Amino acid sequence: ELKWAIARLGVENWFYCKENPLEITYKPTGQKIYFRGLDDPLKVTSITVETGSLCWMWIEEAYEIMKEDDFNLLDESIRGEAENCFKQITFTFNPWNEHHWLKKRFFDDPDDETLAITTNYLCNEWLDEADLKVFETMKRNNPRRYAVAGLGGWGIVEGLVYENWKEESFTLDQVKRCKSAFGLDFGFTNDPSAFFVGFLDLENKKLFVWDEFYETGLSNKKIFEKITSLGYGKARVVADSAEPKSIAELDSLGLSVKGAKKGRDSVNNGIQWIQDLEIIIHPRCTNFLTDISNYTWDKDKFGNKLNVPVDDFNHLMDAMRYALEEYIVGNRWLY
Repeated sequence: ELKWAIARLGVENWFYCKENPLEITYKPTGQKIYFRGLDDPLKVTSITVETGSLCWMWIEEAYEIMKEDDFNLLDESIRGEAENCFKQITFTFNPWNEHHWLKKRFFDDPDDETLAITTNYLCNEWLDEADLKVFETMKRNNPRRYAVAGLGGWGIVEGLVYENWKEESFTLDQVKRCKSAFGLDFGFTNDPSAFFVGFLDLENKKLFVWDEFYETGLSNKKIFEKITSLGYGKARVVADSAEPKSIAELDSLGLSVKGAKKGRDSVNNGIQWIQDLEIIIHPRCTNFLTDISNYTWDKDKFGNKLNVPVDDFNHLMDAMRYALEEYIVGNRWLY
């Protein structure tokens, strides 16, 4: 995108673009633009420069930053004294999820150093008539999507797997007669390890989502320590059976854990069972809120919905299914 902009402005002779490492240099001053991914926020914070200081950070597709703490690491990395520099962090993203931390921090309760601007297709000078027609058709046929994708309003993604849920505070006294449920989905480098804690009211078909953790880079020992530190060391946990060595190690450390039983169509069968529940999510379960409000059905190349969830935003969704395994009955299938 930046190379396109350089060419569009006709200033190719002023910039030098390098691929290894990926960076752009502004020749008249020697200023540089560094490009990094956010697979590991700690690696990004270790960037140093030969002269001057890091003063501006642009996060494209900022919506993909699931944890506010990851952003805080980046924010701190460009702090410190910088002579004659104007420091700024710029986010660009689509507001697909009204429960995302970006909305709460920068739109609902902004500080005096925040400027939040919402743009939409009406002020996009690069759209031709065919592009504009797409949005006008969307406005007529799908006003809910138009409000988000067209006008830039905060909303919920279309095609959600689970729609019968709400964010609401509750206490342990309110769920003391419910059945407890604990589930664990393993991850490490790119995918997070996700731990789910819920309470099931079978009689009234309600599921109360009480607690969670959602972290990358956790060894099995760290997972055990995390679960124990949260007060669930004596819990009976159902985990992803695809990781028998991890389950065995957690068991040897003293955690009561077993692998989920996976059968044919177990994912869809489990989803159908959970869809009959009303899901009440405690506000502190921010990662669960993010996952459930982005967990959608996949589509084919023609845009038709498939009976298969997208393989994304599913770690806590899987942990929830594992946790509820013993309550999901019928035709002898479980997970």
